[in-house]
Amino acid sequence: MKRPHIALLGAGLALTFTFAGVAAAEAATGALPPTPQPRWGSCVLGPDDREGQELAAAGAECAGVTVPLDYRRPQGRTLTIAISRIKATDRAHRIGALLLNDGGPGGPTIGAPPRVRDALKDVAKRYDIIGMDPRFVGRSNPLDCAWPVSSGITGAGNSRAAFDRQVALNKDLAARCRASAGDLLPYASTRNTARDMDVIRGALGERKLNYLGVSYGTYLGTVYGQMFPGRTGRMVLDGALDPHAYGPTMLPALIGPSEHALSDWADWAAARDSTYGLGGTGAQVLAVVRGVAEAAGRAPLTLGEGADTFRLDDTQVPFLLFGPLMDDGDENRGFLAEAVKALRTAADGRPTGPLSADLVGLLRHSFTDVDSASASAQMAILCADGSAPRDPEVYWRAIEASRAAHPVFGPALNNLNPCAFWERPRERRTEVRHDVPALIVSATGDPRTPYPGAVALHGLLPSSRLVTLEGVNSHGLYGFYGNTCVDESVNAYLGTGRLPQEDVTCAKQR
Repeated sequence: MKRPHIALLGAGLALTFTFAGVAAAEAATGALPPTPQPRWGSCVLGPDDREGQELAAAGAECAGVTVPLDYRRPQGRTLTIAISRIKATDRAHRIGALLLNDGGPGGPTIGAPPRVRDALKDVAKRYDIIGMDPRFVGRSNPLDCAWPVSSGITGAGNSRAAFDRQVALNKDLAARCRASAGDLLPYASTRNTARDMDVIRGALGERKLNYLGVSYGTYLGTVYGQMFPGRTGRMVLDGALDPHAYGPTMLPALIGPSEHALSDWADWAAARDSTYGLGGTGAQVLAVVRGVAEAAGRAPLTLGEGADTFRLDDTQVPFLLFGPLMDDGDENRGFLAEAVKALRTAADGRPTGPLSADLVGLLRHSFTDVDSASASAQMAILCADGSAPRDPEVYWRAIEASRAAHPVFGPALNNLNPCAFWERPRERRTEVRHDVPALIVSATGDPRTPYPGAVALHGLLPSSRLVTLEGVNSHGLYGFYGNTCVDESVNAYLGTGRLPQEDVTCAKQR
């Protein structure tokens, strides 16, 4: 179950660097002040900092890089972007720095270098592997709107009354952000994070930026390549997004892929009916899922016991299913089957008893306020990147039209979100006009960033190559899924700098 934050709707250099390169590349106004040298030191912030301790155990060090809040006013307020580094051990053959982004939007990545070092194998010794928490995320001036829930993405439920409650909730979430962080929200955009990346590139003394982005990180990498053409080095875009599809209204495109992944999971669970007891056919398992969702509309379902008790209504149940569908490995599918068993027990009016630690963790981080900061940052980025329709009736019509064909995910993914009540973006979306060599990676059944999006990005970047993993419903492959063909294709490119002569098709191994 444990993965980094790749779910798309989930901290002493010998030089002084100035922001001047950023200004030259995109005609920012004003003179940019010099950036103080990053001072590399311990990543551990305190005795309870598990992430910092894991980084320290891996030999990583951390620093902060100063960037403007508003690049149009470079002499004004600043932010500190937290970065981590595992240094190359083969300095004689060092390729450069490899900057990472684990997705989100709003996903922290400062803890990623140890994982990526393992995935890189022998190639790792030739890179300085750099983690970064983007602006307003994690250790980088975190933005927290003090939301009562851990997500700005909710379902519409089974009735007009449930939808109306969601309209009120999302309006309230947006108002809370305006009240607590309104002066920051306009600067949360991906374009500003791309500018921060270029400052980091210069601060590290790199002529070009090598980059590995997952999920939303592929959009961030695409934006960087368009804003700073000629400054990209070796670029891997894993779980690639169509940049034209990204934005606050992109979730409806995930309905079909999510329903397909759910159907495949149902067949898997049916083949293990003796273990999970959800039905002997995929249709029977799906009937259980639909029955649970309907029951939650009549009365919230109670899961767990004691301090770990959760009550889920019909706006929440679909998102409990949505999360685990990101990976089709047996462990993840088994986790989802156990969750559905607990939901069915609750729908039958019986106590579920204690829940597994993994399920408690997912419920707590999805449906309480424990992860308000992460949710706030995710929505701030998404809303700063694009506009959403303001009229709730636009969403209601789409919800009603989707119920018959997509009863589980239609009402959930067609619902509105806080962007419907947000300030309009300050900048236009980034258009893809520059060809950037990149290695694009995607699975044909990816339920988060559907495969046609990777094909579309490949078409927009003629010099790119596409690595396709066939027959897999999984999101984010390199170093996660365990496919030898995918991992070796990425490592060969990052090691040599040479893209494959033609696109690569990989077969499923598990």
